[in-house]
Amino acid sequence: MDRADVGALVQSAVDGDGAAWKALVEGLSPLVWSVVRAHRLSDADAHEVYQTVWFRFAQHLGRIQEPQKAGSWLATTARHESLKVIKSLRRLTLTDDPQLLDRVSEDGTPEQSLLDAEEAAAESERVRRLWQEFEELGDRCRQLLRVLIASPPPSYQEVSAALGIAVGSIGPLRQRCLRRLRARLDKRGAL
Repeated sequence: MDRADVGALVQSAVDGDGAAWKALVEGLSPLVWSVVRAHRLSDADAHEVYQTVWFRFAQHLGRIQEPQKAGSWLATTARHESLKVIKSLRRLTLTDDPQLLDRVSEDGTPEQSLLDAEEAAAESERVRRLWQEFEELGDRCRQLLRVLIASPPPSYQEVSAALGIAVGSIGPLRQRCLRRLRARLDKRGAL
């Protein structure tokens, strides 16, 4: 979706045009989903964040200073809402098995548990560094890669329409963006 189109649709939606709102939701939903799914939330939490993002967008629609950058606003809000959910989940341990805490550990020896925990922490750190370096890429690369990792993956025609990139340029641009990300990660020894 072209930024100028997004800006015009936002303005029309502010003026009460339901079709413009529907076009915004349909055109920018893959972007919102890709950001939410990047945080690996459960299905229920991902749907909750998705709904919250659109609710916040509706609340702030008339106050968005640069309507043509609504996609960036939505992506940022999706990221913040996802992080809020992740932070709240750290405080809770949900289970539908009331005897879970009474069970004997099936994880093996304490040494193995420590090794597993260290491996999980190292993997978590690698993922954190990956996303940190990802956030340092230019806007165009971040937008493209976020859209391309959406599930289900959009067609190149949909990506072209959403981001205003020629279909024939998407593959080479994707390759350059991934090379930049790899170079950043290699430079910092992040992988």
